[in-house]
Amino acid sequence: MTRSVPLRRPLVALLLACAVLVSATACGDSGGSGSATGAGVSTGASASASASAASPSASTEKQRLAKTRFVANAGLAAGATYQWIVKPYRAGTFKKGAEGRTFALVKAGLAGGFAYNRLKAAAENAKGDPLLSKAVAPLTAAIESLQGMATKLRNGEAGEGDIGAFESVIDSIKSAGKDAGAEVKDKVPSTSQLTG
Repeated sequence: MTRSVPLRRPLVALLLACAVLVSATACGDSGGSGSATGAGVSTGASASASASAASPSASTEKQRLAKTRFVANAGLAAGATYQWIVKPYRAGTFKKGAEGRTFALVKAGLAGGFAYNRLKAAAENAKGDPLLSKAVAPLTAAIESLQGMATKLRNGEAGEGDIGAFESVIDSIKSAGKDAGAEVKDKVPSTSQLTG
């Protein structure tokens, strides 16, 4: 029994040494500049060849993703604008003395801030697609003009011109998206999306 103890120690030490050697080899640089064999060179060449072959596909996927995000963000902006700004305004809910005016103004203020935020995100998403970027680029100034509109809506200071500005920007974004093959449809956000 006493002989097995001395054999265990060298065996454990050997296993630990092998484990360290295997882990060091696995973490080493594959195909690095210090490689003396031709295998590292061919690995680097095949990696660059496969990267260039994957590039057009990745670019197409990136453009498709940009369009999808643009459509989602612009759709939410349009839905919020029509549901909580344009419709209540046209119904006269923003007028002094109207029933539910305070709630409608608060919701319109939230919707105005939300729509502005989503329009800015949509304009940023459009940069991922050349055609969409070209169509949306002229609208960035119009989107920026909506920045303070949420406060005007919340305070009941928004008039026909302000509501018209919102509608005009939304219609222009929809038109630009349609021209670039990214049709925008209204998507009314939930109340939690407006406040989140």
